[in-house]
Amino acid sequence: MSIPQNDISRPDKYDLLLQKMDRFQELVDQKNQLQEKIASIQQEYQERVRPLEEELETVIRKLDQNLAKLDTVPEEPPQAKKGYTRYGRGQLGVAIKELLRSNPDKRFKPKEIADALNTKGTSVSLWFNKYGIRDEEIDRIPVGRGGKRFLYAIRENG
Repeated sequence: MSIPQNDISRPDKYDLLLQKMDRFQELVDQKNQLQEKIASIQQEYQERVRPLEEELETVIRKLDQNLAKLDTVPEEPPQAKKGYTRYGRGQLGVAIKELLRSNPDKRFKPKEIADALNTKGTSVSLWFNKYGIRDEEIDRIPVGRGGKRFLYAIRENG
């Protein structure tokens, strides 16, 4: 079989396949080098951060021990008749806002707020009707027929 001279100088399909495989192998090698660099940087990071994390844990442990030694009792509102908590002027609003802030993703009925604060539902409803309407931190969400009932939540930006 005689091969024409002009075909020998041109790469055939096997040569092209080898060229593609060489390029593929170069990319695989480059990927491996980058993975090694990342692993080494992560190792250095862990070596630098580990002592700081241990020191932080020690400080937190000491804080917890000192906190347990303190004999401060949080001041609670006085208990009213029938085991309900009676809030003084302005304290109910603060307590409601703290409850809403501590559960930003939840919507509350006035009765749920009253149960959580151990007070009467009417007190909570009256507070919302008198002060909660104007409060810019609290979202008032109408529900039910006619929109006469509301759920309350803390505003996202508030």
